[in-house]
Amino acid sequence: MDYQLQVRVYYEDTDFSGRVYHASYLRFMERGRTEWLRSNGFENGALASEMGLTFAVRSLQIVYLSPALMDDVVRVATRVSALRGAIIEFEQIISRDETILTKALVQLVTLRGARPVRPPRSLVARHEAT
Repeated sequence: MDYQLQVRVYYEDTDFSGRVYHASYLRFMERGRTEWLRSNGFENGALASEMGLTFAVRSLQIVYLSPALMDDVVRVATRVSALRGAIIEFEQIISRDETILTKALVQLVTLRGARPVRPPRSLVARHEAT
């Protein structure tokens, strides 16, 4: 994986049983993709204000394998698995120690306004270099 982010599970991330609520994993993954972008020299705010670019989730495939619990520290691993046209596909794995909790394939579309556009060349070049 290209980037790893540690996230602590808080009460607000859980359901009544103390397990992470399924939608909370999506927030953890969003943070992972945002920090992956930042680690590659890009920030969502700057892309939006300077280039008019935003990202939207196009598709999401997720498998929940084991629960995370309140106070756990989980690792969100994020890497680009494909880049085609305006689509950036990420593979993301959330784990605790050596236990994989959740796996996902997330496709984002790069947008300028409402139109799909290719991501910045420098972002594509960084992906191709790996």
